Amino acid sequence: MKRNRKKNKTKKQGSGIRIWSPAEIEKMRAAGRLTVEILDRVAEQIRLGTSTGDIDRLVADVTRSRGATSAPHGYRGFPAHCCTSINDVVCHGIPDDNRKLENGDIINVDVTPILDGWHGDSSRTFLVGDVSPIARRLVADTYKAMWLGIRVVRPGARVGDIGHAIQTFAEAQGYSVVREFTGHGIGREFHTPPSILHFGAPGTGEQLVAGMTFTIEPMINLGHWKTKILDDGWTAVTVDGTLSAQFEHTCLVTDDGVEVLTLADGEKTPI
Repeated sequence: MKRNRKKNKTKKQGSGIRIWSPAEIEKMRAAGRLTVEILDRVAEQIRLGTSTGDIDRLVADVTRSRGATSAPHGYRGFPAHCCTSINDVVCHGIPDDNRKLENGDIINVDVTPILDGWHGDSSRTFLVGDVSPIARRLVADTYKAMWLGIRVVRPGARVGDIGHAIQTFAEAQGYSVVREFTGHGIGREFHTPPSILHFGAPGTGEQLVAGMTFTIEPMINLGHWKTKILDDGWTAVTVDGTLSAQFEHTCLVTDDGVEVLTLADGEKTPI
């Protein structure tokens, strides 16, 4: 794709979607690598008896040690450095020293470091101890659903193509796809256009252009797709108390497809 390389400045579409320059994309890659490092360290701490407060302190420490800051901390009043969402918590769970990981839990940890002014964003759902077969399958299928969405990303595709790929697979397995929370554009700011719905019709929504960066982060429920917010104003849970799982990657639209900026070393993709 042709770009204003002499001035090396961001381009902006009429919808407010940013098209990053090569130098800016390198900044996004660096933020993505730090995001991977943080989640790799979290993975080492997922064990029985670890509190979600312990996880939050680890995220804060690793982030600071790399000269970065945590985007969630203080964001619209959010009190922690990451989100820890266990079992029926869909997203935005608040870390707590009193909540220790128990046998059979599934926990999503969502981190967003800001490095040199640029955001990385990714989450993983981890298994704790002896997890039930149905929970294990939900987690594996949610990961596959995310990748099915990622695989349709390329110049000329539409946002609706991503959601359609995710929804078609998830509902065929008997799950539901959360509607209230979406993926989002990301770069210098935490949340920007476009919104990446994880459901929808093919051929609809904004057209993808090389240089765009956004997250794909489906939340898949065993039961109904509806959620409710707890009294803390943040924690979103399933309305029927059933399990929910989530995975998230930050993606770059390239000239001929997609680059996953938060891909872990040795990460095995299901498709």
